Amino acid sequence: MSNQTDKATLASMHADHGTTVGQPFCDNAKLSTRNVDVYYADNQAIHDVSLDIGRNEVIALIGPSGCGKSTYLRCLNRMNDTIDICKVTGQLLLDGQNIYAKNQDPVLLRARVGMVFQKPNPFPKSIYDNVAYGPRIHGLTSNKAELDDLVEESLIKAGLFKEVKDRLEAPGTGLSGGQQQRLCIARTIAVQPEVILMDEPASALDPIATAIIEELISELRKNYTIVIVTHSMQQAARVSQRTAYFHLGKLIEVGETNQIFTNPKHELTEKYITGRFG
Repeated sequence: MSNQTDKATLASMHADHGTTVGQPFCDNAKLSTRNVDVYYADNQAIHDVSLDIGRNEVIALIGPSGCGKSTYLRCLNRMNDTIDICKVTGQLLLDGQNIYAKNQDPVLLRARVGMVFQKPNPFPKSIYDNVAYGPRIHGLTSNKAELDDLVEESLIKAGLFKEVKDRLEAPGTGLSGGQQQRLCIARTIAVQPEVILMDEPASALDPIATAIIEELISELRKNYTIVIVTHSMQQAARVSQRTAYFHLGKLIEVGETNQIFTNPKHELTEKYITGRFG
């Protein structure tokens, strides 16, 4: 934003728009959220967000820094539970079941709804043990041969196996940045999730590694529902089927990605897409 007047104008436009434009709901929802509010102590970060996330779709969350994209993403697997001052209200359903129910185990939820972070964060373990860690914790295999197969399958799905098959006992931290991120994706896949959340998964990577991750996202969509937060509108256009635009903690517009980038229906979305602020 260039000046305080512009900010005030945008805030006014935002305040005048009480409901989300576009297609926030779908018939084949894997995740459904309704009237979600998020507070950090007395500060409200998310305002009345209602959004469906379809099965086997990639949906991109875009918007200026600090608009609530990552906060909303972390609601979907209760990562905000780790912040003492954070409170989440509203309805959040996975396959129709309340993920914030008192009897819902967050650890088991995070096995179903995995997460890949902005900065690759492999464990200080071997490549093999990075991938095997989750299956061991959750008891997903009954013997070493099954575990070997699961590790190999996960690395293949993450597009990494050919590069590391002869050095599985080498430290995961010794890989390149792009390889580390794919290792983290393999680690997520290994616990057999249904949804993968990605928070700026390629922002710390070079263009070649980014292209590999984007190709991987398109391939993973066949088996998983994927929600990706990205600051790159080009990346959102390349990998997603639907795009959701957030502004000041509110969901402004949702639609098919091509429509959002070529014919946005809300003025705030249009201003962001055309680079007039953000």
